[in-house]
Amino acid sequence: MNKKSPYILGIVAASSGTGKTTLIEKMIPIFLRKKIRLSVIKHAHHDFDVDYPGKDSYRLRKSGAFQTLIFNDTRSALITEFDKPDNLKSMISTMNQNVDIIIIEGLRNGNFNKIEVHRASHSKEKLFLHDNSIIAVVADKKINALIPTLQIEDTEEITDFIIGQIKNE
Repeated sequence: MNKKSPYILGIVAASSGTGKTTLIEKMIPIFLRKKIRLSVIKHAHHDFDVDYPGKDSYRLRKSGAFQTLIFNDTRSALITEFDKPDNLKSMISTMNQNVDIIIIEGLRNGNFNKIEVHRASHSKEKLFLHDNSIIAVVADKKINALIPTLQIEDTEEITDFIIGQIKNE
């Protein structure tokens, strides 16, 4: 699939534990099988560190480096320190744009198309009722909605729905 810029899609939920990560994890091999290249952004609500004390890269970063790039023959990690919170558009611009879709896990208040994951046992509310950027709901029980609703176990159908969105953009 050739696009000028990647399709941005959020996978969101009203509460944690609904299965956003598991859903994305199951969809990735389906996207790859269908020749759809993707990247994933994981929004963290808490402080996190991909490096740890004692490692050279940690020491260099903690000494004041604005960016630290760690790499080997098979992967890399770019760590950027911010004086103030950066915006999503800026973060996406630092990523490789040679993909068909960038999936953002979390960040439910973002201004981009989203799919809501809703589980009857976990979800405290239905976000789609007051968020017009939600284009579909993935659920474990039937939900009455004016937007498409898909069964959470049918990852093939969910992936096909997303591919249709990419093609229609």
